[in-house]
Amino acid sequence: MSDTPPASHDDILATTRHWLARAVIGLNLCPFAKSVYVKDQVRYAISDATTLEDALAALEAELRLLNAADPQRIDTTLLILPNALADFLDYNDALFFADGLVRQLGLEGVLQIASFHPRYQFDGTAPDDIENYTNRAPYPILHLLREDSIARAVDAFPDASDIYERNQDTLRRLGHDGFREWMNRPGDEV
Repeated sequence: MSDTPPASHDDILATTRHWLARAVIGLNLCPFAKSVYVKDQVRYAISDATTLEDALAALEAELRLLNAADPQRIDTTLLILPNALADFLDYNDALFFADGLVRQLGLEGVLQIASFHPRYQFDGTAPDDIENYTNRAPYPILHLLREDSIARAVDAFPDASDIYERNQDTLRRLGHDGFREWMNRPGDEV
Protein backbone atom coordinates (compact mmCIF):
# COMPACT_ATOMS: atom_id res chain seq x y z
CA MET A 1 0.00 0.00 0.00
CA SER A 2 1.25 3.44 -0.95
CA ASP A 3 1.71 6.20 1.62
CA THR A 4 1.06 8.75 -1.10
CA PRO A 5 -2.44 10.20 -0.79
CA PRO A 6 -4.53 10.15 -3.95
CA ALA A 7 -4.37 13.28 -6.04
CA SER A 8 -7.10 15.83 -5.42
CA HIS A 9 -9.42 16.87 -8.22
CA ASP A 10 -7.62 20.23 -8.26
CA ASP A 11 -4.25 18.48 -8.75
CA ILE A 12 -5.70 16.18 -11.44
CA LEU A 13 -7.17 19.17 -13.27
CA ALA A 14 -3.92 21.15 -13.04
CA THR A 15 -1.88 18.20 -14.30
CA THR A 16 -4.29 17.59 -17.18
CA ARG A 17 -4.38 21.26 -18.16
CA HIS A 18 -0.57 21.39 -18.10
CA TRP A 19 -0.39 18.30 -20.37
CA LEU A 20 -2.97 19.80 -22.74
CA ALA A 21 -1.19 23.15 -22.88
CA ARG A 22 2.39 21.83 -23.12
CA ALA A 23 2.09 18.59 -25.12
CA VAL A 24 -1.08 18.79 -27.17
CA ILE A 25 -1.09 22.52 -27.90
CA GLY A 26 2.51 23.50 -27.17
CA LEU A 27 3.92 20.86 -29.51
CA ASN A 28 0.97 21.35 -31.88
CA LEU A 29 0.09 17.65 -31.70
CA CYS A 30 -3.48 18.68 -32.42
CA PRO A 31 -3.72 21.87 -34.46
CA PHE A 32 -7.45 22.07 -33.63
CA ALA A 33 -7.05 22.13 -29.83
CA LYS A 34 -5.80 25.67 -29.30
CA SER A 35 -8.95 27.48 -30.41
CA VAL A 36 -11.31 25.60 -28.05
CA TYR A 37 -8.74 25.86 -25.24
CA VAL A 38 -8.35 29.64 -25.47
CA LYS A 39 -12.13 30.09 -25.83
CA ASP A 40 -12.59 28.00 -22.65
CA GLN A 41 -14.83 25.50 -24.49
CA VAL A 42 -13.16 22.40 -23.03
CA ARG A 43 -15.05 20.59 -20.29
CA TYR A 44 -12.85 18.70 -17.83
CA ALA A 45 -14.88 15.93 -16.19
CA ILE A 46 -12.99 14.07 -13.49
CA SER A 47 -14.60 10.75 -12.62
CA ASP A 48 -14.03 8.86 -9.39
CA ALA A 49 -14.85 5.59 -11.20
CA THR A 50 -12.73 2.60 -10.23
CA THR A 51 -14.39 -0.03 -12.44
CA LEU A 52 -15.20 -0.36 -16.12
CA GLU A 53 -18.91 -0.23 -15.31
CA ASP A 54 -18.55 3.03 -13.37
CA ALA A 55 -16.34 4.49 -16.10
CA LEU A 56 -18.99 3.65 -18.72
CA ALA A 57 -21.70 5.22 -16.55
CA ALA A 58 -19.60 8.39 -16.33
CA LEU A 59 -19.04 8.24 -20.08
CA GLU A 60 -22.76 7.95 -20.75
CA ALA A 61 -23.48 10.98 -18.57
CA GLU A 62 -20.79 13.02 -20.33
CA LEU A 63 -21.91 11.96 -23.82
CA ARG A 64 -25.46 13.05 -22.99
CA LEU A 65 -24.26 16.33 -21.47
CA LEU A 66 -22.02 17.20 -24.43
CA ASN A 67 -24.71 16.32 -26.95
CA ALA A 68 -27.21 18.58 -25.17
CA ALA A 69 -24.77 21.45 -24.53
CA ASP A 70 -24.45 24.58 -26.62
CA PRO A 71 -21.27 24.05 -28.71
CA GLN A 72 -20.31 27.67 -28.10
CA ARG A 73 -20.15 26.86 -24.39
CA ILE A 74 -18.81 23.28 -24.44
CA ASP A 75 -17.27 22.10 -27.68
CA THR A 76 -15.38 19.10 -26.33
CA THR A 77 -15.00 17.08 -23.13
CA LEU A 78 -12.05 15.37 -21.51
CA LEU A 79 -13.38 12.58 -19.31
CA ILE A 80 -10.49 11.95 -16.94
CA LEU A 81 -10.38 8.56 -15.21
CA PRO A 82 -7.54 8.76 -12.65
CA ASN A 83 -8.67 5.66 -10.70
CA ALA A 84 -9.87 3.36 -13.48
CA LEU A 85 -8.38 1.47 -16.41
CA ALA A 86 -4.76 1.93 -15.32
CA ASP A 87 -3.73 -1.11 -17.35
CA PHE A 88 -3.45 -0.07 -21.00
CA LEU A 89 -4.77 -3.36 -22.35
CA ASP A 90 -7.86 -3.06 -20.13
CA TYR A 91 -8.25 0.54 -21.28
CA ASN A 92 -7.88 -0.47 -24.91
CA ASP A 93 -10.53 -3.19 -24.44
CA ALA A 94 -12.81 -0.62 -22.77
CA LEU A 95 -12.73 1.50 -25.94
CA PHE A 96 -14.80 -1.21 -27.66
CA PHE A 97 -17.53 -0.72 -25.04
CA ALA A 98 -17.15 3.07 -25.18
CA ASP A 99 -17.70 3.12 -28.94
CA GLY A 100 -20.63 0.74 -28.49
CA LEU A 101 -22.15 3.18 -26.01
CA VAL A 102 -21.90 5.99 -28.57
CA ARG A 103 -23.84 3.80 -31.03
CA GLN A 104 -26.34 2.68 -28.39
CA LEU A 105 -27.14 6.30 -27.55
CA GLY A 106 -27.70 7.08 -31.23
CA LEU A 107 -24.74 9.48 -31.27
CA GLU A 108 -22.67 7.82 -34.00
CA GLY A 109 -21.90 10.53 -36.55
CA VAL A 110 -22.57 13.17 -33.88
CA LEU A 111 -19.89 12.47 -31.27
CA GLN A 112 -16.73 10.38 -31.29
CA ILE A 113 -14.09 9.34 -28.79
CA ALA A 114 -10.34 9.83 -29.01
CA SER A 115 -8.16 7.98 -26.53
CA PHE A 116 -5.24 8.96 -24.32
CA HIS A 117 -3.50 6.91 -21.65
CA PRO A 118 -0.27 7.12 -19.60
CA ARG A 119 0.93 3.86 -21.19
CA TYR A 120 -0.54 4.35 -24.66
CA GLN A 121 1.06 2.04 -27.19
CA PHE A 122 0.37 1.92 -30.90
CA ASP A 123 0.22 -1.46 -32.56
CA GLY A 124 3.64 -2.47 -33.84
CA THR A 125 5.60 -0.25 -31.43
CA ALA A 126 7.67 -1.06 -28.36
CA PRO A 127 6.33 0.27 -25.03
CA ASP A 128 8.99 2.98 -24.78
CA ASP A 129 8.93 4.15 -28.42
CA ILE A 130 8.67 7.93 -28.43
CA GLU A 131 5.88 7.82 -31.04
CA ASN A 132 3.52 6.50 -28.37
CA TYR A 133 3.77 9.83 -26.56
CA THR A 134 1.49 11.46 -29.12
CA ASN A 135 -1.35 9.75 -27.22
CA ARG A 136 0.13 9.60 -23.74
CA ALA A 137 -1.59 11.61 -21.05
CA PRO A 138 -1.10 11.82 -17.28
CA TYR A 139 -4.31 9.78 -16.70
CA PRO A 140 -6.60 7.58 -18.78
CA ILE A 141 -8.72 10.06 -20.74
CA LEU A 142 -11.66 9.65 -23.09
CA HIS A 143 -11.78 12.73 -25.30
CA LEU A 144 -15.32 13.35 -26.52
CA LEU A 145 -15.46 15.31 -29.75
CA ARG A 146 -18.23 16.74 -31.87
CA GLU A 147 -18.14 15.40 -35.44
CA ASP A 148 -19.23 18.83 -36.78
CA SER A 149 -16.28 20.50 -35.05
CA ILE A 150 -13.88 17.92 -36.47
CA ALA A 151 -15.25 18.46 -39.98
CA ARG A 152 -14.85 22.26 -39.68
CA ALA A 153 -11.32 21.88 -38.32
CA VAL A 154 -10.29 19.47 -41.08
CA ASP A 155 -11.69 21.86 -43.70
CA ALA A 156 -9.58 24.65 -42.19
CA PHE A 157 -6.47 22.46 -42.02
CA PRO A 158 -5.87 21.09 -45.52
CA ASP A 159 -3.15 18.62 -44.52
CA ALA A 160 -5.07 16.96 -41.68
CA SER A 161 -4.12 13.49 -42.91
CA ASP A 162 -0.45 14.36 -42.29
CA ILE A 163 -0.93 15.21 -38.60
CA TYR A 164 -0.14 11.70 -37.37
CA GLU A 165 3.19 11.52 -39.23
CA ARG A 166 4.11 15.11 -38.36
CA ASN A 167 3.48 14.37 -34.66
CA GLN A 168 5.71 11.31 -34.76
CA ASP A 169 8.45 13.34 -36.48
CA THR A 170 8.16 16.06 -33.82
CA LEU A 171 8.58 13.55 -31.02
CA ARG A 172 11.44 11.73 -32.74
CA ARG A 173 13.29 15.05 -33.05
CA LEU A 174 12.72 15.79 -29.35
CA GLY A 175 13.46 12.29 -28.09
CA HIS A 176 12.67 11.17 -24.56
CA ASP A 177 14.96 13.68 -22.85
CA GLY A 178 13.73 16.60 -24.93
CA PHE A 179 10.10 15.66 -24.35
CA ARG A 180 10.65 15.37 -20.57
CA GLU A 181 12.42 18.73 -20.52
CA TRP A 182 9.60 20.33 -22.54
CA MET A 183 6.93 18.92 -20.22
CA ASN A 184 8.79 19.95 -17.06
CA ARG A 185 8.77 23.61 -18.02
CA PRO A 186 6.32 25.51 -15.82
CA GLY A 187 3.18 27.22 -16.96
CA ASP A 188 0.17 26.61 -19.14
CA GLU A 189 0.99 29.37 -21.57
CA VAL A 190 -0.48 28.86 -24.99
